[in-house]
Amino acid sequence: MPSRLPRLPRLSLPALSIGCAVLALGGPALADTLKKPALDQLAARWQAGQTAKDFNAFLAQAVAANPAHKELATAVSAYGRRQPLAGDALVDIARLLGLYNRLRNQQAAIATIGAMVAIPTVRNVQVPPHESPAILDFGRLVEKMAKDFGLNWRNVDNRIFEVSLQGRGSEEFGILTHADVVPAVLSEWVLDDGTKLDPFTMTRVGDFLYGRGTIDDKGSIAAVLYAMKAVKDSGLPIERGIRLMIETTEETGGDAMLYYRNKTALPAYNIVLDSKYPAVVAEKGSGALKVFFPAQPADPAATAIVAMAGAASANAIAQTATATLKGGDLGAAAATLEAAKAGFLRKYEAQGGKFAIDIARGADSIELKVTGVSAHGSRPEEGVNPVPRLALFLKESGLALAPNGFRQAVDYLDALYGTGYLGEKLGLGYSDDFMGPLTFSPNLVRAGADGRVEVTVNVRMPRGRTPDELKAQVAAKVQAWADAAKVKPEIQYDQGNWMARDPKGAWLSTLLNIYGDTTGLEAKPVPTAGSTTAKLMPNAINFGPAMPGKKYTAHNAKEYKEVPDLDADMQMFTEMLVRIGNLPQMQ
Repeated sequence: MPSRLPRLPRLSLPALSIGCAVLALGGPALADTLKKPALDQLAARWQAGQTAKDFNAFLAQAVAANPAHKELATAVSAYGRRQPLAGDALVDIARLLGLYNRLRNQQAAIATIGAMVAIPTVRNVQVPPHESPAILDFGRLVEKMAKDFGLNWRNVDNRIFEVSLQGRGSEEFGILTHADVVPAVLSEWVLDDGTKLDPFTMTRVGDFLYGRGTIDDKGSIAAVLYAMKAVKDSGLPIERGIRLMIETTEETGGDAMLYYRNKTALPAYNIVLDSKYPAVVAEKGSGALKVFFPAQPADPAATAIVAMAGAASANAIAQTATATLKGGDLGAAAATLEAAKAGFLRKYEAQGGKFAIDIARGADSIELKVTGVSAHGSRPEEGVNPVPRLALFLKESGLALAPNGFRQAVDYLDALYGTGYLGEKLGLGYSDDFMGPLTFSPNLVRAGADGRVEVTVNVRMPRGRTPDELKAQVAAKVQAWADAAKVKPEIQYDQGNWMARDPKGAWLSTLLNIYGDTTGLEAKPVPTAGSTTAKLMPNAINFGPAMPGKKYTAHNAKEYKEVPDLDADMQMFTEMLVRIGNLPQMQ
């Protein structure tokens, strides 16, 4: 998810009332429609071999399996005669089309995800994204699918790939996803049984589809393309057209969407498939706090840190963090580290999760590795961040380290962050009742070509402060530490704003109804710590793909998408397209 996104001012909430909005939006819940138990029975019959040759045959099976639902037979009959559908009749046909789509096209969608994962759409700083061979290949793949599915295709200068389905009226609504992915550290893609994975080759293990982008966002792209195909093939009319927009720079700031906004009018209402269910109406602001420590040669007679590494991107918590030590008496240095290891593990595992420390003595160096638990940068509570633990181990081991940029970085991480992520040591923590707490996650440590050492902290800011207020407060804290420590770092802090949408309207209550009836779970608006391109869109709400109660594996080592969750996406996205496409009005 991006590190900087301006917030559209419209539809912001001035007070803390957002958490009070629930399913009472947009009218009463639908009572006489198919829900999860009936849908599960139809799916079980299909899996047992009672498949249908086409959608009409599937509808006949649904009618036979639900004799008590008299209105269903009437709805199916009306659909067969191509009569207009509305109310519960439209809901039932749309819901059965979603179920049919995922049962019929699941394997094809999985194969499509595999083809997409095989295209490494990671941003290369040497090549503009719109000139990237991977981005161009991805566009060609989607173009072929769109044309094969009978959908309209438009390439907006290799920034945004559009796939659309025309409605009977002039109005359309937007669906937004993204094709770009964050980098992957190959050494971290190893399953617990030792199986090595290639991040850019989708690997299925049971119901897990491993691969970079499977959940963020290529699984969503495949699912919604097959949903659009299902709607097109069904012949169901939609009054409001559908415009799928596939962004190509979401993970690195969203400049492709900024370009697109200057070229093309955006739909008035947009659904983003890049966060979580049931429906996200508020996002924290994402920030990147970069502190650079000057290059400084170390005395070769003393042991010094000569390299450190953490996550491959600032918005991901790494699984491993490493440091290389050289110079001085390495035997004594290794002994000091080994002696401190057990006590350090006991102390910090009691404070926040298990991790491991490996100390390897080489001919002229010591390689130190801390293995934690990877997570998305917006969800530090789901991970065990190895970067601050590595710094604290070097600091607390008692090992004398020569002063240089890496040593200053270690002191900085120890003094202002520790293993906490709520701004405890900075003294700046606060929380919003709905959006949750401010978080700081020090994820990236590296030396640049100029020799300077960079430490980047991923910041997620809820409402309660403005970006300028937080930037000033954080900069003052860092500068005060630097003055006391007599170091002269360079501070660069880019902080995006939070976003909150007005949680009202028929379109939101429709999404919540789809989710609740399909999953049987509670359906109400929720916030997210993630930051998506929804901030750049008018009236944008996130709908999936992450399921509540599960770890969100985007940006993680061993990112995966669960097949049952893909099934739910395909089913709900299809129903969503039909029902949103036929709402008399969105609000």
